[in-house]
Amino acid sequence: MSALNPRLPSSAVPRRRKRSIPRRGPGLVAYGFLAAVILGSVFPLYWSLLIGSGDSSTINDPAMSWIPGGNFFANAASVINNESVNFWKPVTNSIIVSTVVSASVVFFSTLAGYAFAKLRFRGKRGLLTFVIATMAVPTQLGVVPLFIAMSAFGWTGTLGAVIVPALVTAFGVFWMTQYLSQSLPDELIEAARMDGASMFRSFWSVGLPAARPAAAMLALFTFITTWTNFFWPFIVLNASNPTLPVSLATLQANYFVNYSIVLAGVLLATIPLIALFAVAGRQLVAGIMQGAVKG
Repeated sequence: MSALNPRLPSSAVPRRRKRSIPRRGPGLVAYGFLAAVILGSVFPLYWSLLIGSGDSSTINDPAMSWIPGGNFFANAASVINNESVNFWKPVTNSIIVSTVVSASVVFFSTLAGYAFAKLRFRGKRGLLTFVIATMAVPTQLGVVPLFIAMSAFGWTGTLGAVIVPALVTAFGVFWMTQYLSQSLPDELIEAARMDGASMFRSFWSVGLPAARPAAAMLALFTFITTWTNFFWPFIVLNASNPTLPVSLATLQANYFVNYSIVLAGVLLATIPLIALFAVAGRQLVAGIMQGAVKG
């Protein structure tokens, strides 16, 4: 109408009301799927608790009760006092390896991610593509040359052979690159450079605090992966200086395997991870949400 009569004010033209689309929350299917995922994740741990709190005949009992028994502490004591396990030294080794590797992966991955996300240099895209492509290479493919290198350095049987190859990961570099490219404004870096900050000082004062939520998640994932790693430590370490998963494997080396003791040891190795989630889980979620809002 306004196009036919230019003098007609726009307020006289009737406006169509926009239909408000009702927001629907998650339905029954979504809750059912989440419940199935949670049950599927918790069931192996609960099954380990059932067997680990019983005796040697529990796993073969067709009428096994679904209520945990009362032998868990006795089985745990058997694991701790087992001479072949030597429990506390593998625990100390696992804590050292997991902590050092987690801190190193977070630092170097954040440093590389900052460079790939915010710096300009020749070959950046090609180098980042090469780093990402290394994730497609199976770990087993590099075991033989890596073991030869560790033998040449004289590191076999030492924790350095487990720590040094894992100081930085391609996944960590990719993770931090994607996060910093979206959550860190270029204006903050330019302001720091104009104030006289060096490139590393701008990374330390601007990039690292901005990457804190993603760095916390990367540290948690790396700690869990390193703590539960069995394949490479089993190859490069010896029986006198193992990590916890390698040491617990000796419980199955006998002719008769008492699965109640074995699964009690598995639960003992899982308790630190559960405690880590209980302590840091809420802070990690809060940090992620804060980073998402800022981004």
